[in-house]
Amino acid sequence: MTTPNDSTPLTLQHCENYGPGTPTLPGDQVERLLSQVPGWTVTDDGKGLHWTKRMADFAEALAFVNRVGEIAEAEDHHPDFRIYGYRNVDLDLSTHSIGGLSRNDFIMAAKINALS
Repeated sequence: MTTPNDSTPLTLQHCENYGPGTPTLPGDQVERLLSQVPGWTVTDDGKGLHWTKRMADFAEALAFVNRVGEIAEAEDHHPDFRIYGYRNVDLDLSTHSIGGLSRNDFIMAAKINALS
């Protein structure tokens, strides 16, 4: 596993495969990376990231989720998402294989932010 240079923007990094037993990010790293992904919050249980946005209408919400899906497929790191109230989008990121947050979650959050 390569360690990216901290000066490399998250949007230019790529997700890696983290197998079971890989430690989750320590709190200080979570806080540092969180500052690089405005609009995202750590979930109450500390194991994921959450983002929500109100779109203009259902078509815009669906198009946005489809663009997120393209990035998720390319990075092989998939968020949970929900469209509700016909134009509200919720996204949740977590590295399920390790049961918490990894650098992948922040890479995806940054790439999603670049879409909006």
